[in-house]
Amino acid sequence: MSSATQTTRTERHKVTGDVHLLLRRGDEVLFGLRENTGYEDGAWHLPAGHLEADESVVDALVREADEEIGVCIAREDVRFAHLMHNSSSGGRMALFFLVDRWEGGPENREPEKCGALGWFPIDNLPNRMIDYCRAALEHIAADRQFSVYGW
Repeated sequence: MSSATQTTRTERHKVTGDVHLLLRRGDEVLFGLRENTGYEDGAWHLPAGHLEADESVVDALVREADEEIGVCIAREDVRFAHLMHNSSSGGRMALFFLVDRWEGGPENREPEKCGALGWFPIDNLPNRMIDYCRAALEHIAADRQFSVYGW
């Protein structure tokens, strides 16, 4: 095939998947205070983590909830809230899920990365938050299930 007829191939985008938990107690949502992570330390953030290989997003959320805050969530109690295509680190898919029922905790199971846990009213969020998380919560409040951030 001559160079004139060859097509240039574009590298496929590789994306990291993140799951975020909106653990709700009435009109309040649970946040953790980031410490010693090297990224946005001092900011409040939802319990969250990366999707691992061979793991569904619901399984990842259930696992992260247990690992980070010691709560046991039944898969049928996980409700999808929002998908954000975030430009950070070359592109991430951040999935946000609502949970109103759980067993155990919450307790801080990662004190080396989390300085405190705190409940905040959804209409009075903490002043210092990671920007994309605040944007996602605004979309969720407006019942928008998809957004693009930072592109």
